[in-house]
This record gives sequence, structure tokens and C-alpha cells, in this order.
Amino acid sequence: MSDGPSPTILLTNDDGIDAPGLATLRTELTALGDVTVVAPASNQSGVGRTRSHTAIVREHPWGVALDGTPADCVAYGLRGLDTDFDVVVSGVNNGPNAGNYVVGRSGTVGAGIESAFLGTPALAISAYHSTDFFLSPPKEYDFARPARIARRLVARALDAGVYDDVDLLNVNAPVDASSPPVILTEPYHDYEQDVEHVSPEGVAADGALSSDLELDGVDPDDLASDEHVVRLQDRTWPGVVGWESPFPPTDEHRERYPVGTDRRALVDAAVSVSPLSVTHASPDSAALADVVETISVE
Repeated sequence: MSDGPSPTILLTNDDGIDAPGLATLRTELTALGDVTVVAPASNQSGVGRTRSHTAIVREHPWGVALDGTPADCVAYGLRGLDTDFDVVVSGVNNGPNAGNYVVGRSGTVGAGIESAFLGTPALAISAYHSTDFFLSPPKEYDFARPARIARRLVARALDAGVYDDVDLLNVNAPVDASSPPVILTEPYHDYEQDVEHVSPEGVAADGALSSDLELDGVDPDDLASDEHVVRLQDRTWPGVVGWESPFPPTDEHRERYPVGTDRRALVDAAVSVSPLSVTHASPDSAALADVVETISVE
């Protein structure tokens, strides 16, 4: 950092205020500036930028725990506290947030998006293991390296004026690579959806039993004769066998994801840094302009 005043930092996450990744990141960021924590009281993974109308706030030694989403935490922190924050940091998340679709639904990134809409720059930091992929259980992993990377990126980005052009930095860092390269990336566009048709008896069209049908809150006895259940399963890593995990790294996956994408960085055990914008900029479409000119309303 420069010789100017230390930054004021709002810290949040989506794994909950008691998550080890947040504790490690808070310790690291206190060496950089004045840190206030406003984090969900419980796990809020995968909620994106969902907002609530009301939320319960509880005092916490680091700040507050809020019964709400990560975006709620940022909204409360930036507008409900008597502090002008220089930057919002979200994480360290348990597991990567890479790929355009995953980034869009991530609560970790959603906190950063909310911050950017409210005019405060942000950094979202997520951790992964180069062979285990997800950190489960998280207490058995060391989040120190991703936390150090986040601190260094925040400090240098603020000094260098990065946030003059960028709203949010989405970062994925390995916990197990001793000296990982840091790579400028963009989210990879890769997504598919599986739809399973389930009969009122809880049997899928292929004859397989859907044993967890009841866990989805569906009682087959409550279905009308013209109703049936469909199960919608995200395939956020299409073509991968297993639970959305591309690891262990193989030449097949290395070739599949182009150099410069966040997912290729993960396969290569690198730190992925993706600059994001929340402006929702529109593409320049001459064809659409022509269509609009031909539309008349009668």
C-alpha cells in the first residue's frame, strides 16, 4: 500500500460467519486496514444476489451476524453502518466459483455485485484444492494462501487505480500449490441442464427410483392425475463424470478449457483473477436497431 490512510474494509461471505475461510481472511486483512465483518448467520451458498426485505441483526465481536443473504449483508454494511468503506471483500469461499453460470449464482460473488451496484469496489475470493476440488470438510484445509492472495490483490488494486475501470475482481486460488502462477482470466461459458421426469409413484421415466423425491418436499399422494414431478439438475461442468468436479486434472480437461479462462486456470492449479463489470452493457446490434425501427404500435 501507499503511505496514505489504511483502507476500511467490509468483510462478508456466503458460508456463514463461523466459517474458517472468513476467520482466516479477517486475520489477514487486519494487517492491511480496518476490518468490519457483516456476514450471514448461517450458510447461504448458491443464493446469488438474492435480497430480503427484512433481516435480524445480531452483535458479534467482529461486527454483526445477519439472518440474510450475502447481498443483504453488503446492503446493510454499506448503508446501515456509520462507516464509509473503501472496498468489500467476500470469502474465503469453500470451493471455486469459476465459469460464467457458476459466477452468476454464487453468493460469494453476489455480495461483490451488490457492493458494486452500491458504488463500492469489491473482491470475491474462493479456494479450491488442485486434486480434491471442494474443501470438505473445510476445517481440515488451510485457507491461509488464498487469504494472503486476497490481501495483496486488494492492496495493489486500490493503489493502482484498478477499480477505476473494474467493478469486481473474482478470484479463485488453490490451497495446496506452494507457488501458484497468478493469471488474468475471464469466466468460461459452459453450462447444461438435466431434466428428469418422475411419476407420481416416485419412479423416473427410465425406471429408476427417485429415493430423494420426498426430500424435495413433494408428496406423491398430493399430485393430481394430470401432474407429475420434474427434477432439474444443473450441470455446471458438462461432460464431467462425478459431482460437478473436473479433477483430478487430465489432459482432456486441460485441452477442453482454453488458456485465459478461469476453468483452465483451475486445471493448471493457478490463481484465476477475472475482472467483472455490473453495468450489463448492451452489445452493439445493427440487426436489432433495424428491427426496432420497423416495429409500430397501433
